[in-house]
Amino acid sequence: MTTADPRPLTGEPIALDLLNTRWMREGEPVDLFAGAFGLGRVEGLAVWLRSTGLADRFQADAPTLVHLMTAREALARAVADPADDSARALVDAVLEHGRIRATLTPEGPGERAEFADPAWGPAWTAARDYLDLLSSTPERIRACASETCILHFHDTSRNGTRRWCSMSSCGNRAKASRHYARTRER
Repeated sequence: MTTADPRPLTGEPIALDLLNTRWMREGEPVDLFAGAFGLGRVEGLAVWLRSTGLADRFQADAPTLVHLMTAREALARAVADPADDSARALVDAVLEHGRIRATLTPEGPGERAEFADPAWGPAWTAARDYLDLLSSTPERIRACASETCILHFHDTSRNGTRRWCSMSSCGNRAKASRHYARTRER
């Protein structure tokens, strides 16, 4: 039986989706890779690999989990402060474990990721995805505006003004709070 992904926000680009393996629930931090919801650590990794479409390419095992948690910490620091040299060095250290090989496919030129150690594959893939986000729309990498939320998202709204990880959760709570404050003033 396949376990459903318990996270409140999924489907973001892989780099941000990796950051979102930690979230807040009822004011308490939850970590998918730390045994959340009765899942073992490696089981949480398996859930994440399935959710991101990486399960067919990579193993859910202890070495992969360790490398992925290393990448998550590096990305968290880089997203929090893009000017932090040590954070960039941590992301670069993850990227050292893979490379892109140019290939020729029946459709023409192509690329293939290669890893000396396949356990680094998901971590490298997430770090590489972060580089892709930075090269295309770095200003659209956002943290949820809620003070009680730690989730991240890639703002794909037309005008680029999305503030919340989800309007149905954090956005709705903010609107309700503003409404309550206005009605109390009256």
